[in-house]
Amino acid sequence: MNHLKTFTLLAALTALFVGIGYLLGGTTGMLIAFVVAGGMNLVSYWNADKIVLKMYRAQPVDEQHPNAVVRAYVADVVQMAQGAGLPRPVIAIIPNDQPNAFATGRNPQNAAVCATTGLLDMLTRDEIRGVMAHELAHVKNRDTLTMTVTATVAGAIAALANFAMFFGGGNDDEERPGGIFGTLALMILAPMAAGLVQMAISRGREYEADRVGAEIAGDPGALASALQKIDASARRIVNPTAERNPASGQLFIINPLAGRGADNLFSTHPATGNRVRALMELGATMGIAPRRPVFAEAAPQPVTTSVPTTPKLKSGPWG
Repeated sequence: MNHLKTFTLLAALTALFVGIGYLLGGTTGMLIAFVVAGGMNLVSYWNADKIVLKMYRAQPVDEQHPNAVVRAYVADVVQMAQGAGLPRPVIAIIPNDQPNAFATGRNPQNAAVCATTGLLDMLTRDEIRGVMAHELAHVKNRDTLTMTVTATVAGAIAALANFAMFFGGGNDDEERPGGIFGTLALMILAPMAAGLVQMAISRGREYEADRVGAEIAGDPGALASALQKIDASARRIVNPTAERNPASGQLFIINPLAGRGADNLFSTHPATGNRVRALMELGATMGIAPRRPVFAEAAPQPVTTSVPTTPKLKSGPWG
């Protein structure tokens, strides 16, 4: 089913890409766009995860990391992956103050899970386990191929639409299919259409990953608490890389573009409140009482990397 979804998604995005090429350059433009889309699909399948990891400057970590928080993070991911019957993924951290996380990779054998330094600084250990269990659920459900390919191809469509916006005008507009009105239409509709395709595959996927992740971690309340903290922080802490590459926003557990009102037009994530309610209901069926985040006076050792970041917020506790 996931391979069928991926094929359908690639077909839809390729059709959009080719259609834009036709509007920009007629038959020649359509053929060029088709060839580019074909090559892009191949690159996306085999290398999209590497492109995304490099884009976000993800740094692999292991049990030998000097920071105790990172060592615990690695240990928990390894333990939960084993419990879920998954191969050990690449485990990485991203030097970014916004608390967030994502998974990528074309299959469980080639998967990577990433947490930002902001996530490790701000959440309790149970909450981090809940978040990473959610990401492992994406790996288990084989969502990561669809997510990563969508981010790559939809980003290319947005770039082509931007090209049309800045270079689409000229004396030959009347000779193009649709003329200047066709060019204006594609500048407006192409990003909207790509966003709708992403949205159609994303919201149900997040609910399912929440459910499976809560079962992997054994604590729906921890994930619910983490989602609330991440959502609140994402509204005021900018993720510069995501802002430059908005198509990659769907990879994250919470929309990293939430601080920009216009970005919510085609949000690929369900409302956080709805996700929290679903997790609370799941916890009730599992016999787990609702809980509130508990703050302690002591703060964990801040997570640092070799890449400079902006000053951290006051850290939360590790349980």
